[in-house]
Amino acid sequence: MAAFKGCLFTALSLVLALFFLRMQIARSVLVWFGFISFMLVLAKEELVRFAVRSRFGQSQSRRRFILLGTGEETASMRAELRAKAQEEIEVLAELSLAETSIPRLVELLHEYSVNGVIVNARHSYFEQVEAAVRACEIEGVEAWLVADFFKTQISRTTFDDFYGRPVLVFRTTPEASWQSVIKQVMDCLGALAMLILLSPFLLIISLAIKFSSPGPILFRQQRSGLNGRPFSIYKFRTMVTNAEQLKHELEAMNEMTGPVFKVTNDPRVTPIGKFLRKYSLDEWPQFYNVLRGEMSLVGPRPLPVDEVKRFNDLAHRRRLSVKPGLTCLWQVSGRNNVTDFRDWVRLDLEYIDNWSLWLDFKILWWTVPVVLVGTGAK
Repeated sequence: MAAFKGCLFTALSLVLALFFLRMQIARSVLVWFGFISFMLVLAKEELVRFAVRSRFGQSQSRRRFILLGTGEETASMRAELRAKAQEEIEVLAELSLAETSIPRLVELLHEYSVNGVIVNARHSYFEQVEAAVRACEIEGVEAWLVADFFKTQISRTTFDDFYGRPVLVFRTTPEASWQSVIKQVMDCLGALAMLILLSPFLLIISLAIKFSSPGPILFRQQRSGLNGRPFSIYKFRTMVTNAEQLKHELEAMNEMTGPVFKVTNDPRVTPIGKFLRKYSLDEWPQFYNVLRGEMSLVGPRPLPVDEVKRFNDLAHRRRLSVKPGLTCLWQVSGRNNVTDFRDWVRLDLEYIDNWSLWLDFKILWWTVPVVLVGTGAK
């Protein structure tokens, strides 16, 4: 109904403008303009509604939260979210602020891969604050609450409205903006274009792998995605089929500190695999992961789930706060020549803390010569 009113208003405005400007246009043109514009707007709205309700749309837009507060507060919040935002918000757990320890909360953050924690402590600790704000409200006087009672080192504090409730958001990742929307569009269109353009080469590489060594063409592995949520990554197989079993025999040759595993001249790599790895051709199937919304063109490289579980510093998990990508500062700053995992994480966090659309464009530009020359590949 709103779309019909909007198109009708636009058509009538056009009629009035033409009348005052004394321009002669056939009436049928105006009728067809109103009809076609209404149909286009209606089609756009239906496509958006279908996309949002589809499994892919829900996986991209639905946010996962843990509720933290008193039993009464979390129950009230859950009921309110169920009534107002059942399709957008998924509540995975309700925790008591007084009874739940911080280590237990951290365990649940890892287990559920949540997007955030909603803390509702209004009736637990802030009675006096609430009374003062209410008194100012009655008097018509502004009440300014200094929100520095939580000493954060990295988080940026913003004020937001959460379905009618004022909330403070402590965010270490880039805030949603027009740049982030363009990044998503760029990911989708870029991945689709690359899959189409590279399809002949993908076929040639597939045949080369198939006839050069026994085993499947593609290698699938569980990697940690956004907030640590596991997903299946796709790569061209560059190793022998029992590579995972042989990995334990090569642990002593590991050249990386920390939980990750990297070896120069890995004996598990096949002859065709060495060529694919040198020029990063084995990574091309990950454009499909980007198209599915599991990865981005630019972002920290996704690590295997078992390696993420072995992080000995919880601060390293902040690299999971954005979508993983095909390339990042690590690739263009020496790639596999970096042997200290802390340096790897430092580069990823530097990307997160300084993210902009322009930085993404620069990293993509820097990646091209690195890949063509095969710099630092193993």
